[in-house]
Amino acid sequence: MSDKIIIRGYDSPCGALALGSFGGRLCLCDWLSENHHCRVCDRLAREFRAEMVRGDSPVIETAAGQLDEYFAGERRRFDVPLLFVGTDFQKTVWNELLAIPFGTTVSYGEMARRIGRPKAVRAVANANGANAISIFAPCHRVVGGDGSLTGYGGGLYAKEYLLELERAIDRRGGR
Repeated sequence: MSDKIIIRGYDSPCGALALGSFGGRLCLCDWLSENHHCRVCDRLAREFRAEMVRGDSPVIETAAGQLDEYFAGERRRFDVPLLFVGTDFQKTVWNELLAIPFGTTVSYGEMARRIGRPKAVRAVANANGANAISIFAPCHRVVGGDGSLTGYGGGLYAKEYLLELERAIDRRGGR
């Protein structure tokens, strides 16, 4: 293995994250609080045939700066180049996450309808669960059909925190 996925930690107000870049794009923004992180890192290393190394990169610096602005209530949109690693179906779901308006939520069923697979609700939920780029690909905006908060890699506290943060920014009219 000669390629490297560069990773570094990021302390958010609602939990610790790992940021990672490969080839000048962000491939990782993952919560460290659950076992999900180990599976995500293994998948990335296997797919890229690369090793994880601690460090920094321009895209990680940009991502961290934009997260700082987001958590300060000063940013609604991210413009970091993303690198999704997964099946075509997962990539379709993750790209659809990017279309969910800031400060709003959609159900897993609505996500399935949006991608033209209305019966694939469970598969959409599984793809959301495999998202390696939380916050930037906002899987926290996807909720149960009854509006309830359901599984999230950072835990339900983090999901609730992010949704409330976005609602507060919307109320204030942040950029």
